[in-house]
Amino acid sequence: MKKLSLVAALSLALFAAGCSSDETGGEAGTGSIGEQLDFTITGIDAGAGIMAAAEEAIEQYGLDEYTLQPSSDAAMTSALDNAIRNEEAIVVTGWTPHWKFAKYDVKYLEDPKGVFGEAEQIHTFARIGLDTDLPEAYEILSNFHWEQEHMGAIMIEVNEGKAPEIAAAEWVENNQDIVSTWTDGIQPVDGDSITLSFVAWDSEIASTHMIGKVLEDVGYDVTLTPLEPGPLWASIATGAADAMVSAWLPGTHAAYLEDYEGEIVDLGVNLEGAKIGLVVPAYMDIDSIEDLLE
Repeated sequence: MKKLSLVAALSLALFAAGCSSDETGGEAGTGSIGEQLDFTITGIDAGAGIMAAAEEAIEQYGLDEYTLQPSSDAAMTSALDNAIRNEEAIVVTGWTPHWKFAKYDVKYLEDPKGVFGEAEQIHTFARIGLDTDLPEAYEILSNFHWEQEHMGAIMIEVNEGKAPEIAAAEWVENNQDIVSTWTDGIQPVDGDSITLSFVAWDSEIASTHMIGKVLEDVGYDVTLTPLEPGPLWASIATGAADAMVSAWLPGTHAAYLEDYEGEIVDLGVNLEGAKIGLVVPAYMDIDSIEDLLE
């Protein structure tokens, strides 16, 4: 009888624990999508263009109960990682190229109202006068163009613990066929200084360290300066920095381009097919931003 009583008590305890888990955990959680998300969208830097687009999405889709929580790229991906480990609901601001799409099974929510726009391009911008002051660098930066898979290779290495400068240097060494299309005919320089500013997103950390290494190999003394988006654009317009390879257009950085038009030089597109939007784990049974109302 004692044994039977013990088994019964243990079974009851396990049943209760299972019920508790169903009520509080992950995909087994109860309540509306909004309640599972605590009516929160996890974002990045408050000044980023994707944050403005997310605020617009909240308004356009009537997500009045939702709060857009600013953080950083690192904090956002940490929250995403934690949610996926526990199979919990989460929605974050997302963009490609980004390593999280290779590491996690995640998806964009459809945007039928087109708030986040179509595919974007990443541009290279330089300060006025760079073409005469540092003509070799100007030509390399003008020639620079690569594919998402190239950037992704560096991002994955960095995410797995490799220092950005090492991952970038290894990519440059292993892809001289690509690099040579940017540097063909360029004469070496003797320690001329150049400063590249960048917004500290994983994608831009990869691209800026990589092109910085290319310029270093030509003979430049390269300084890399991480900045928030507003100061990033201002640094090029004021000449505090010489160039950047991290301008997302026509949407994400549109306001900054408007502010500094005529004070900076567009050297062209260095990567195509970039995209921004709201991202959720694939196990969440929603497909559209409109579903966040459920």
